[in-house]
Amino acid sequence: MKRATLPFLAIVLLCFFALFAKGWSTDQPKGGEVNSGDVAWMLTASGLVLLMTPGLSFFYGGMVSFKNVVSTMLQSLVALGIMSLVWVVLGFSLAFGDDVGGWGLIGNPLTFLMFDGVGELTNAKLSPTIPLLLFAMFQLKFAIITPALITGSFAERVRFSAYLCFIVLFSLVIYAPLAHWTWHPDGIFYKWGVKDFAGGTVVHMSAGFAALAGAMILGRRRSHLANQSHEPANVPFVILGTGMLWFGWFGFNAGSALGASPLAVTAFATTNTASAAAMLAWMFFDWMKGAKPSAMGACIGAVVGLVAITPAAGFVTVRESIVIGVVASVVSNLAVHWRTKSSLDDTLDVFPCHGVGGMVGMILTGVFAKDVGLTSGHYQTFLYHLLALVIVMVHSFVGAWLLYKLTDLVIPLRVTPEQESIGLDLSQHGESALATNILGASYQNGSIHHEDLTPATV
Repeated sequence: MKRATLPFLAIVLLCFFALFAKGWSTDQPKGGEVNSGDVAWMLTASGLVLLMTPGLSFFYGGMVSFKNVVSTMLQSLVALGIMSLVWVVLGFSLAFGDDVGGWGLIGNPLTFLMFDGVGELTNAKLSPTIPLLLFAMFQLKFAIITPALITGSFAERVRFSAYLCFIVLFSLVIYAPLAHWTWHPDGIFYKWGVKDFAGGTVVHMSAGFAALAGAMILGRRRSHLANQSHEPANVPFVILGTGMLWFGWFGFNAGSALGASPLAVTAFATTNTASAAAMLAWMFFDWMKGAKPSAMGACIGAVVGLVAITPAAGFVTVRESIVIGVVASVVSNLAVHWRTKSSLDDTLDVFPCHGVGGMVGMILTGVFAKDVGLTSGHYQTFLYHLLALVIVMVHSFVGAWLLYKLTDLVIPLRVTPEQESIGLDLSQHGESALATNILGASYQNGSIHHEDLTPATV
């Protein structure tokens, strides 16, 4: 049997599983009456968060070299399909199912197997004013974008089939337990009082440290080893992706209030303000160091601000969000500078921006969180945040490292030197983005063909 037939057979088997598999649905505690206003907002927020994944594809796709634009964008987009099915089958159960053993570590995989028991009723623990099904679909969007974030670290050299295998394992082994620890009322971080409003640990730190492990394991690109300068393929794509991410992030953060409430308004305001402050801080910091104020710098800074405010969005004031945005922007900027001086080939600086930005956000949440942070005269939450940071770092980095190794045993992670030289667009997908590049004119008039594309022409 050819290896290429296995993915389709897996989909066929999933169809049979969907028809006949049954979960052990327990009686879930019913919440209050469905609030139509909350439902309307959460449907909107879910759509906004989904929009972030194609936004990320533009953001990353514009940054890579031209011969890898399509592959990089597809790596983000395909997560919509893969993670949606994984979440329905098992992911939601592991993250939000009944706690196993009372340890606060993982949900029962059979509680909501194949979404059994996930319906139109509210849930007192998870979704008191909206249907549990809507809550599950909102949380799905977070599960989709988290593995997509990782792709920027090993862009331009990962084998597509290996990537698909890895993100399935990552979602079940790394992401789902973190979501349970942090957001389930019986989770260990939740009981400690760790404040992560919308995913500083669950999304950004997990992706950042998994990205660091990925960049180290896959090694340096040939162009990186040769010290060749890297030119982004399409800066307007990066600008478009930033706008889509910023817009979608209002659903990411304000939606995490789980209702149309004053808390959602606070998260909306702090999100916008932190991103604005971080964008300007990054651009002006570069300017101060002698560089020109660039579109790339402004876009990266804006995203770092969004990352850093994510854990704090509903717990801090608008004033404090300015501080969070600026501090995170400067720290991540310095981390990127350090990365460029090292041998680490994190292609799109996922770790310096998402990993470091997420850590800064979590630390400053412990400082500024209303009524429980250091500025309110309390230290317990801050100390628990530091402990949670260490645990998440180890869990995400070591866990991802092992998953990369396991994946590599089954499917080689890295493409061959010849495939890397041609570019992943052609070698992995048989497609190219010629129409958006100056080569497009030559391609369209017949003077350049796919088979003519070599490292010298692409």
